[in-house]
Amino acid sequence: MRGRARGPTVAADALIEIRDVTKTYGAGETAVHALRGVSLRVDAGEYVAVMGSSGSGKSTLMNILGCLDVPSRGEYWLDGTDVARLTEDQQALVRGRKIGFIFQSFNLIPRTSALANVELPLTYAHLRRSDRRKRARRALELVGLADRADHRPNQLSGGQQQRVAIARALATGPRILLADEPTGNLDAHSTDEVLGMFDELNAEGRTVVVITHETEVARRARRLIRVSDGRIVADEVTG
Repeated sequence: MRGRARGPTVAADALIEIRDVTKTYGAGETAVHALRGVSLRVDAGEYVAVMGSSGSGKSTLMNILGCLDVPSRGEYWLDGTDVARLTEDQQALVRGRKIGFIFQSFNLIPRTSALANVELPLTYAHLRRSDRRKRARRALELVGLADRADHRPNQLSGGQQQRVAIARALATGPRILLADEPTGNLDAHSTDEVLGMFDELNAEGRTVVVITHETEVARRARRLIRVSDGRIVADEVTG
């Protein structure tokens, strides 16, 4: 890869570090300035909530953190790699190895078992089928769904479906869990269940970053970052 090893200008403990990042869509009078000079550092093992209203820039920030988009200007270092210097294929490789994604809509394949859904990202890692199955079963065990491995999504509750999605995110062994409005489609009981899982995973040392507009979800994190009009307007330790 063209990304450099961690250089002297990058904080030694930083897992995520972005500097003066801007993101602009379009040009001229119709340009949309989604991010305006954002700088942020997240160390390994942190549990961070990024909170903002619709249009605040939090979704754009998530896309950049997840290597799904690139800044218009500024730097992004992920686990010592200068992401901006990578090709799209190299970014996809880093994304697959470093980040586990959890989405509001679960994104499970409807007519496929929970086990096969969890196994899916492992197929891109060129693992043997037996190894994929073993890792997928272990991930389902971690989220308490070993006994639901053969169930399809329509045979699971919303909370169980999101736990399958968490297992899928964990299966590749990522350093970061990046969750985008993970409780948006859940009832109160399922929300508490999923957030409890995030608490446990973070307590075990996993770095968790949650993008949300819900105050109750944000309060579960240990650090709260508020985004408004493309800028970070608050960054505080909450726990």
